[in-house]
Amino acid sequence: MKNKHPHKKKRKRVGRGHGSGHGKTSTKGHKGQRARSGFTMRPGFEGGQTPLYLKVGKRGFNHPRPLRKTYAILNVDQLDQLGVDEVTQEWLKARGYVGRLDAGLKVLGRGEVKRKITVHAHRFSSTAKAAIEKVGGSAVLITTA
Repeated sequence: MKNKHPHKKKRKRVGRGHGSGHGKTSTKGHKGQRARSGFTMRPGFEGGQTPLYLKVGKRGFNHPRPLRKTYAILNVDQLDQLGVDEVTQEWLKARGYVGRLDAGLKVLGRGEVKRKITVHAHRFSSTAKAAIEKVGGSAVLITTA
């Protein structure tokens, strides 16, 4: 009789007696690591021989350091809540308002300032600078040599 679904291969049923052809050792052979229960072999394992992925060298662009600059960010509304007239990165770091100052401090323009304030930072967004100067404050740009 011809199979109605030739593309559907029958599942190998192991351990169903020697008449099935997959009985006794259940296709695992005699003893050895592969015959034990729970045995799994990681992909790329070549039996102790140095695997191909270790023999082939690394390729492509591998830059030793990241090219992006990471700024500590502060918004204009946060500056207003600090309650001081002059804000520097050292003052913010000492009081724990900013964490790491890798590339410096950047002020962004969310919110508004209600009083005159002087801010020293490495970068200012255009909206932040406009908001600070609108109330008579000053945005002092820190330049690193």
